[in-house]
Amino acid sequence: MKNIIINIALFAVVAFLVYMVWDSINQPLAFAKEKEHREVEVIQRLKDIRTAQNAYRQMHNSYMGNFDTLIDFLKTGTIPVVKMIPDPTDTTFTKTINDTLGYVPVIDSIFRPGFNANTLRNVPFSQNAVFEMNAGFITRGGMKVSVFEAKVPYEVYLQGLDDQRVKNLIAEQEQIDKYPGLRVGSMEEPSTDGNWE
Repeated sequence: MKNIIINIALFAVVAFLVYMVWDSINQPLAFAKEKEHREVEVIQRLKDIRTAQNAYRQMHNSYMGNFDTLIDFLKTGTIPVVKMIPDPTDTTFTKTINDTLGYVPVIDSIFRPGFNANTLRNVPFSQNAVFEMNAGFITRGGMKVSVFEAKVPYEVYLQGLDDQRVKNLIAEQEQIDKYPGLRVGSMEEPSTDGNWE
């Protein structure tokens, strides 16, 4: 009888240890999988912001640092449809004649069907958090260059996940002087690249 109790106790201890080993392997994998899932949607939203900013810059020669104005531009703005033909008087075939055929709504021409401009500012997987966005000018090579940046830190879109793993992720990025989150554009360089690219 004593041996049966000892065997049952040992079996329970072994089962507990097996579960702990499995859990220690599974937790990082589950965190990484959920992080990747969330980042896909956040990156898509940042790409949409970049697309909107590029369209705005094409029409206004600068980027916009205000979501209200940018969203209004997407909803009501138009962009020209231009036909480019080679200049018949140019023997080098490098000059073109641009003929504006008309105008189309911005939102219909550059975004996928069903795109909702009102959600552009909102960070997916957050409780109505808004992307940080800024725009301005910097000087490069003696020229004034328009720049913009939109970003969101890890703790905003990874909220609800393991706090310690999020803190470790932030510390890793800060150790190598990288932004601890996702970002597109830069207020220091004339770039519209995302830090995931």
